[in-house]
Amino acid sequence: MPPSIRPRLSLEASGSIGPEQYLDLDSAVIGMTCYGASAQGARVLVRFGFTAENVQCTALSILERLR
Repeated sequence: MPPSIRPRLSLEASGSIGPEQYLDLDSAVIGMTCYGASAQGARVLVRFGFTAENVQCTALSILERLR
């Protein structure tokens, strides 16, 4: 992705380590923060912020910081 496209929001279910190489200080990552979470899929997704509400809130927060 060209550097001119920012801010960025990375959603990474396999882990939050790695995507940061493609992000800058104006960006954010929603991702797993530990290894080995075990529960029903929907519960794990909620636990780590993979909800429409959290994605929207995080995106709006990034945009608000840039104003």
